[in-house]
Amino acid sequence: MRSLSLNSWRDSLRWRLLLATAVCILLAILLTGWSLQKLFHEHVDRQMAQMLSWQLDQLTAQLELDAQGQPIIDPAHLSDPRLSRPYAGLYWQIDQLTHGQLPLPGRLRSRSLWDETLRLPTDASTSGQPHVHEIPGPAGQHLMVVERTIRLPGDDRRQWRLMVAGDMATIEEAKSAFYGMLSLGLAVLFGLLILAAWVQVHVGLAPMRGLRQALQAIQSGHTSRLQGRFPQETQPLVADFNTILQRNTELIERARTQAGNQAHAIKTPLAVMRQAAEQTGQSHPEVATFTQLIHEQVDLASRQVHWHLARARAAAAAEIPGHAVEIGPVIQSLLRTMQLVHADRHLSLCWDLENGSLRFAGEIQDLQEMLGNLLDNACKWAHRQVSVKVIKQGRQLVFVIEDDGSGIAPEALESAQRRGVRLDEAVPGSGLGLSIVTELAHLYQGELQLIKSTSGGLQVRLSLPRVTDAGDKEK
Repeated sequence: MRSLSLNSWRDSLRWRLLLATAVCILLAILLTGWSLQKLFHEHVDRQMAQMLSWQLDQLTAQLELDAQGQPIIDPAHLSDPRLSRPYAGLYWQIDQLTHGQLPLPGRLRSRSLWDETLRLPTDASTSGQPHVHEIPGPAGQHLMVVERTIRLPGDDRRQWRLMVAGDMATIEEAKSAFYGMLSLGLAVLFGLLILAAWVQVHVGLAPMRGLRQALQAIQSGHTSRLQGRFPQETQPLVADFNTILQRNTELIERARTQAGNQAHAIKTPLAVMRQAAEQTGQSHPEVATFTQLIHEQVDLASRQVHWHLARARAAAAAEIPGHAVEIGPVIQSLLRTMQLVHADRHLSLCWDLENGSLRFAGEIQDLQEMLGNLLDNACKWAHRQVSVKVIKQGRQLVFVIEDDGSGIAPEALESAQRRGVRLDEAVPGSGLGLSIVTELAHLYQGELQLIKSTSGGLQVRLSLPRVTDAGDKEK
């Protein structure tokens, strides 16, 4: 599996959206978790403080002075049984505060404190107003204390500090349990939100897949412009792209038309010169050798013009996407033509197409030019038979043309594709056929190979791009 590099993450729109969404979701989850944790912490502490305040109210209501002016409390009137069990987690204590004297802590205290005394920090408390503290308690407990300072009627010299304390272990356990459940819930929520974000990005980018398929249809030759339904956000891009394609097509067509006009303008004087040379040779036999030279040079010039025109046309066609040519009809038409041109040789021409739906990704004129030259050469050299076979190899079409002629010497196979090279001067031709095919094949990112055939003749393998089908899984 190919690993995603940093650049692929940075260049991928999908991953950039998912990463940005994940960061935002994570920040929101963390902020939500912190807020809920803080709210629950404050709520639990406030609930415990309210419970202790209620106990403090009970304690305040039960405090009174006896006949000797000493504070007394009847424990039976305090409702919570934990106040009677040692270190049960709920305690009360009363300190005496006398003006000008040190405080006397623990003048009265609950049985649950046993022999311990609660020590509160010194603060400037307002008489009657409760205060909340957190202090260490007996048996290693951590206590929350609610205290208030009061004066009893008839006793203006002394103040009494009443306090009720509770062990915070219970609420700490509740907090821990809540934090665990909160973390698990937020983690599940984060996963679900990331999944939802992935689905959203996947659905949101679905039109981009349609755009990519439309581009692949152009590259494969199924169409010459972007077609389909696209979202409004990409419509300007689609329109601009189609406009560029149309302009490129028009420019290339104009250039091809001008090249054709120039070729026609050159061929016309050459035809006049050929006809004048033929007439002069017929009327003046003494200059027949000269007129034959003119005829050959004019014919060579015509072929050179034809070669450059074919090359220009192929170069233009290779730059325009959307071309598609059915292979079968072209081969059948060329074979019928070869039967007529070489009728006096009584050759057997056969062909085999691997798949009848194979299509060439280019122009029909270029395919006819290449196959026509190869078939003409094969028919010139064959003794009895010429075969054509088309096979599919990946994204390429391979045309295999074989003849049963005398073949080509191995040392001459490479030079045979050079422009103007003729291996046998006795056979008519200009030496441009294979070079034209080689040039055109290279313009289509294909190649031409000459191989000695098993039948003793020559096997030519021409590779050209093919139109890929929508369901084609080959790479």
